[in-house]
Amino acid sequence: MRIGFIRHGSTAWNKEKRAQGSSDIHLDDQGRSDAAKLGEWLKNDKWDVIFSSDLSRAKETAEIIAKKLNLKVITDHRLREAGGGQIEGTTEQERIKKWGENWRELDLGIEKANLVVERAHAAVNDFHEKYSGLNVLVVSHGSFLRHFFKSTLPELNHENHIVNTSLTILKRDGDKWLNEKFHSTCHLNE
Repeated sequence: MRIGFIRHGSTAWNKEKRAQGSSDIHLDDQGRSDAAKLGEWLKNDKWDVIFSSDLSRAKETAEIIAKKLNLKVITDHRLREAGGGQIEGTTEQERIKKWGENWRELDLGIEKANLVVERAHAAVNDFHEKYSGLNVLVVSHGSFLRHFFKSTLPELNHENHIVNTSLTILKRDGDKWLNEKFHSTCHLNE
C-alpha cells in the first residue's frame, strides 16, 4: 500500500501567518492553482482513493485533485488540523502581546500532540485495512501531518515547514512505513 499525504493549498491566513487550527478557512487563488498543478502531476501515477479532512481548505484541495484523477473525495473528520484553541486566528505577534513570550507554556486549549497522533494513526490504520494494496491520497493539514510524520518516521528531519500542497509518499511494508518521497513540491515548478 502507498499513501500520498498532501498538505492543503494556501489560504489568506497562511500568508498572514495566522493559526488556523479547526477554523474553517477557504483556499485562496494561489491555493487553488497549486492544487490543480499537483492534480496534473499526480496523473503520472495511479491513485485509487482520495480522503480529505472535512475543513474547507483541505476538502477543496482534494476536490480539485480528485477532478483531475476522476476520483470522488471521501471526507474524514479525523484528518482535521490540530485544534488551536484560543490561538486560532492570531499571529505570533498577537499571541505575544496577549499572553507574553512564553504563551506556548500556557494552557490555551491547543489540542495535545499525542491526541492528534492517536486519531491520525486510527484513520491511517482504517485506510490500510479497507484499502490494502491500493494507492491512497490523504489531504490534511500542516500540524496534523508533522505530528503523524514525527511518530511514523522519527529518523527524518521534522524541523522544516511543510509547504502548502507538498506531497509525501509512504509505502507500507508489513508493520513498517517506508519513505518514498518527503515534502516534495516539484509539481509547483512545472
